[in-house]
Parts: sequence; structure tokens; C-alpha cells
Amino acid sequence: MSIERTLTQLQVNPRTPERAREIGQLGYMQWLGGLPAQACYITEATCAYMAAEPFRNTDPAVAEFCALLKASLEVPLQPLDLSLPKPRRRGGARERRLSL
Repeated sequence: MSIERTLTQLQVNPRTPERAREIGQLGYMQWLGGLPAQACYITEATCAYMAAEPFRNTDPAVAEFCALLKASLEVPLQPLDLSLPKPRRRGGARERRLSL
């Protein structure tokens, strides 16, 4: 999966900071899962950060994505705080249309 597609999916208008965090974490996991097996993580993460950084101030989910990328490159390495969102109703199709 390309970084452009991930960034497009991250550029939504979440209603709460918690939802922005969830979306940013999901975007990071999606981006990470789409990396080729032989890819250099440091190179890919740096390129992804440079592509996402211009949107960091306007999109909270992108800011979370950038924070995760930056934390993953820090030395010494530390586990990232990643989790899947808790299942719940979020408004369905009507809410998705309103968020655009």
C-alpha cells in the first residue's frame, strides 16, 4: 500500500482526539503491513514521515501517524503503544457522509 493512499485515508475530520488517535494508529499499522518484505524500515519510515509532515498541523490523525513514525525511529527502541479501536457504533453511512 502506498503512503499516498494511507495519507488520503488519514485526512478525515475526527470528532474527538481519541478518534484521531485511533485513526492514526490504524493508518500506521496499515502502512507497516504494506511494506515489502525486504524494505529498509528506516528508509521507508523517513520517506513516509517526509510525505506526511506537511499535513501534520491540519489533520490530527496524520499528526498521530507522524508521532508514531518518529517514535519508531528513536534510539533506544521502545515498544509503541498501538491498539485496535474498541468495537462500537459510530454512526454508519450518515456519519461518513457528514465527515467529508
